[in-house]
Order: sequence, then structure tokens, then C-alpha cells
Amino acid sequence: MHELTVAATAAIAQYYGRGPNVSYWNGCSMGGRQALKEAQQFPADYDGIIAGAPASNWTGRAAQSMRIAHAMHTNDSSYIPPAKYPAVHNAALQACDANDAVKDGVIEDPTRCKFDPTVLLCKGADAATCLTAPQVEAAKQIYSAASDGRTGREIFPGLEPGSELGWATWGGAQPFSIGVEHFRYVVFKDPTWDFRNLKLDTDLSLAQELDKGLINSLDPNLTAFFARGGKIIQYHGWVDPQIAPRASVRYYEDVLKTMGGAGRVQDSYRLFMVPGMAHCGGGEGPNSFNMLGAIESWVEHRQAPDRVIASRLTNGAVTRTRPLCPYPQIAKYKGTGSTDEAASFSCERP
Repeated sequence: MHELTVAATAAIAQYYGRGPNVSYWNGCSMGGRQALKEAQQFPADYDGIIAGAPASNWTGRAAQSMRIAHAMHTNDSSYIPPAKYPAVHNAALQACDANDAVKDGVIEDPTRCKFDPTVLLCKGADAATCLTAPQVEAAKQIYSAASDGRTGREIFPGLEPGSELGWATWGGAQPFSIGVEHFRYVVFKDPTWDFRNLKLDTDLSLAQELDKGLINSLDPNLTAFFARGGKIIQYHGWVDPQIAPRASVRYYEDVLKTMGGAGRVQDSYRLFMVPGMAHCGGGEGPNSFNMLGAIESWVEHRQAPDRVIASRLTNGAVTRTRPLCPYPQIAKYKGTGSTDEAASFSCERP
């Protein structure tokens, strides 16, 4: 991407007689990982960067997805078929949807959700409306973080309550292909490698040793990018079933710790978590928003984004709007007005 940027900038300069006044990067998933890598390694390339749902911890995500596949398929009785996803999803909403005082089919802040899938344990025969004991344990694995058994350090977060309708990504009939291929072809260089042979502690260490900063984009030192006035907007859907949302929260917190706290970072970098949104879009919450307009206003007019309005469209018509708030703030209902109107909410710390 850096090579592309250099070539594009040269082509623009040759054609127009001068280079661009400002340059922006806008990408999600792999594009989000590349976005952060640009800021970390090539800070002069872009003035404003939008990093959506970044796959910044590629090796951690690969290991976690293989861990989930192992939990689902080592014993066939653990596999949760898609027909059961709605039951688990509805139970999670029942437990946590109203935590923000608005019952709207979306969990505003999953980090405050206390949901135990044991409530769905079948009392009698197996059915689409309940989970068997092995399936309950598999569901708990999906929600839980992968950890290094030797150090106790978290490797990669689990998925959040509300993500259940997308569980086929990590927990489908076949394991997550990106995770399988990373270990087969990058780590072990063995096309016959079987995910059932995963040894999490040692295999992840090998993957991280091979990475050496080439694949992952986890460097929290953004000094050079900030020093030249660069701005980053990062966003992530809270029900993303492919890249665990707390991975973005972890990176943001690492940047704050490295750069001296929120006071030194908020003028250059803000994170927006999107309730009810899946991977780069989709989901049951408002998931349409203009981050490009927000980064342009920030870079070109020094108007920092204190909120970004997100909309939900049904058959092409807007049926709900809601403010997205800079993390760790959340949208809080003011107590009056329609809960489908962004004006009825303010951004506040939980």
C-alpha cells in the first residue's frame, strides 16, 4: 500500500503539476489493518486515516478462530447449528437489551452485558430453542478470550453478546478459512495441517515470531503521525463476528497508555464503537454513516468529531438514527423524544 501511495502521488504530481493538498485512507477489515500500518510505519503518506474493524492482530484472530473451531468440532456434540443462533441471540437481547433504558433490539454496550448461555440448557429433548450441555460450553468459548496458558496473557478477545446471528463465521460447519490458511501456509508451511492439532501456546508463539511486525499492525507508538498533524478515526461494530470488537478497544487503550493518556491522544485519534453493527456493515443497528466527511472536517477544518450520526435504512428509507460516540462514551437516551431519533440521545461516559 505504501508503494501504491508513492506511485499514485507521483502520477498526480506529473499530471496536475503538483501533488495532492491532502491525502486520505479509508479501509475496513484488511483495509483497516493497512490503515493502521500506514500510520505506524509510513506516517507521511496520509493526512487522515479511517480504520474500520481493523484486522490488526492477524495472528491472534487466526489463533482464536482455530480455538473456536476446535471447541465446536473436536466432539460433534459441541457443534451449534445455525438453526439455534436465533434462540441464543434472543436470550442475549433479553438479558441486556434494556441496560441502556431503551429496548430496541440492540445492545448499546456489550461490555456491561452479563449473559450466561446456561439459561438455554435443554430441560428435555434437544431442540432449536435450547442448547445441550456441550453446546453451552462451546458458546462460552465463543464469548471468552483466548489466553496464553503459560503467562495468562490475553491473546485475542471473544465475540460479544449480540453477535450470535453471525457465529457461522468462526463456528460454522467448516473452520474459519483465513485462520486455517494462516497456520497451514504461513506458520507451518504444511498444506495438510489440521486445526485439531492446534497447540495454542506454542503455535501462537511461533506465529508471532514469524510476524515480527510484518503482518500485525499493533505498534501503539503513533508519535510521528501525530506530530505532523495526522488524524485517525477508527470504528468497529460491536456485534462483529469475524474480528472481535474488543480488539479495537485493546489497541486504542494501548495507544493511550503509550502516548500519555486521552488528553494527548483525543486531538489526533478517536475510536467509535457501533452498537448492533456486524463486520464493516450489516447487523440490526444503525450502520450507515459518513466517516469520510468526519475525517475531512477534522483534517481540513479542525472540527474534531464529537459524534457521528448513524442511520438504519429499511427498504431504502431511514427508520432510525443514533449518534455514534467517541469511546468510551455511549449514546444515552435523554428521557424524552423518539428513541428512533438521534436528537433524543447525548454522548456520555457510562
